Amino acid sequence: MGFLYKWGFTMTDPVIFEQQGRTVILTLNRPKTRNPIDPDVVDALENAINKINADLNVSCLVITGAGDSFCAGGNVKEMAERKGMFGGTPVEMRRGYERGIQRVPLAFYSLEVPAIAAVNGPAIGAGCDLAMMCDLRVAAEQASFAESFLRVGLISGDGGAWFLPRVLGLARAYEMAFTGDAISASKAEAWGVVSEVVPKERLMEATLALAARITRHPPHSLRLMKRLIRDSCGSTLAQNLELAALMQAGLQHTADQREALMAFLERREPAFTAR
Repeated sequence: MGFLYKWGFTMTDPVIFEQQGRTVILTLNRPKTRNPIDPDVVDALENAINKINADLNVSCLVITGAGDSFCAGGNVKEMAERKGMFGGTPVEMRRGYERGIQRVPLAFYSLEVPAIAAVNGPAIGAGCDLAMMCDLRVAAEQASFAESFLRVGLISGDGGAWFLPRVLGLARAYEMAFTGDAISASKAEAWGVVSEVVPKERLMEATLALAARITRHPPHSLRLMKRLIRDSCGSTLAQNLELAALMQAGLQHTADQREALMAFLERREPAFTAR
C-alpha cells in the first residue's frame, strides 16, 4: 500500500510526514546524529500534531526514527559548549525550555488521536521521554530505553518526570531515573512499557497492524475515548462519569455511531464519514 505525502513535508525535513489511510507516520529524520530533538524538530512535531488534531481523516499517529536510533534526546555537544538551549543566563535558559523543548510534551498531551512509538533503536534521555509521551510503544529487538539525565548532571526538563511514572508506575520510574541505566526491549516488555517486541525488519509492519486495529473505529468516538481515559488521571470518579455521560449523549447523535451499530448488527465492515 502506498503512502500519501501531505502539507508540504519533504524527505529532507527534520521530521518526515507520511499518511497511510487513517494513520500518520512521523519519522525523526536526523539519522547521522541519532535523531536529536532540536528547535526544528520541536517546530515540526508541534505543527504536525496541530494538523492531525484538525483533520478527522486521521485516527492514529505513529512516530519512529530514521536509521539505527529512535531518538538521542538533547544535543550533548551543545550541552558541553553551553550553546542553544544549554546557553544563556538562568532566566534565558528557563524561558528557552518553556518556549522550546517543553512545547513537545504539551503538544503530545493535547494530541486527540492515539499515538504509538515504533522504537527502532536506543531512546535516550529526552528520546526516552518522547516514547513515553505516546500512548503505546512497539519495540524492535535492538531498542533500549534510558532515562539518563543524571549521568550528565541534569534532570528531565521535558516532561519525563510526569510521563514516566504514568507508564511504568512510581517504583520503576524511580529506578530508571535514579540509576540512569538503559533497559533492553525485552525488559521493557516485561515491565509493561512496550506492547510487543519484534525483529527490526518487522517493526513498522507490527506497528501499523496495531494502528489498523485502532483506526477501524469511528473517529469521533476514538478521540473522545482517548480524552476520557487521559483526563481520568486528574479527575474524581464522579467528574469522569459526568464527562462520560456528556460524551456518550453526543456520540449517540452522530452518523458514525449509528453506522458502527448497524455494521455490527449486520456483520459487515462499517464505512465511516467522520460525521
